[in-house]
Amino acid sequence: MRALIIGTGYVGLPLAVELVRRGHEVSGLRRDGSRAHVLAAAGITPIIADITRPDELKRLPNDFDWVVNCVASNGGGVEDYRKVYLEGMRNVIDWLKPAGANGPGPRLVYTSSTSVYGQNDGSLVDETSFTEPVTETGQALLQTERTLLNAAQVRNFAAMVMRVAGIYGPERGYWLRQFLNGEASIDGDGTRFLNMIHRDDVIGCVIAALEHGAAGEIYNAVDDEPVSQLDFISWLAASLRKPMPQAAADNFETARKRGVTNKRISNSKLKTRLGYSFKYPTFREGYAERILELLK
Repeated sequence: MRALIIGTGYVGLPLAVELVRRGHEVSGLRRDGSRAHVLAAAGITPIIADITRPDELKRLPNDFDWVVNCVASNGGGVEDYRKVYLEGMRNVIDWLKPAGANGPGPRLVYTSSTSVYGQNDGSLVDETSFTEPVTETGQALLQTERTLLNAAQVRNFAAMVMRVAGIYGPERGYWLRQFLNGEASIDGDGTRFLNMIHRDDVIGCVIAALEHGAAGEIYNAVDDEPVSQLDFISWLAASLRKPMPQAAADNFETARKRGVTNKRISNSKLKTRLGYSFKYPTFREGYAERILELLK
């Protein structure tokens, strides 16, 4: 397959590498050419363009079988989110080859976020659950999802949304970093649930959607075990043989402003519909190698 990865960062680059390993012809789109040599060395064709600039896209080839939009905003605010995700997605849709006499359009996977679920009562959430994002950035992501799925119906191409939970993996893991830096604290009674997924499994989920996903579907990319903050921090402390951090007084309004939610996200649809088997079913397997390194 001719595959295009839009955004060759923490997820996109290893995803592209894995697709090359599987024998696909892969291009990687980046805003600048600073790491073009890295892509080329991995057998990935570098494409330098900014998806927020439609004129830059129009001069590029657009005939791809698979497209993954996993571009990142680099932590900007809501305006940056709207520009990179929403406007960028609109530009990508307009640019890609439409379905027609020359064959079907591409199969496109968009990596969104589980932040589109705003539940705060610890309830079990699946793809049919109500979406009311707590933050404006989450609202921008949800609008991007809807823009893509609506356009895919009109233009007759297969689009799928992958709502990704908190990603950890090599050189990344928010809670582990906070713990090691002595900056971790337990919010309230620690019962708020955390939902996580290892980077390798994000890659596996995206490929499963490209291969087997149904047009117009949404899948939650999250591991098998939502875990309370207290239980996860306790596990880290025991595994690393370090003391527990102190609890932090945190009121509801402050938590909402930080975009904090409390829900248990189900991956049942992803496993049953796509047949995906997790490499790291829980954080225990996912962090095992890193924990051993830290104990040396």
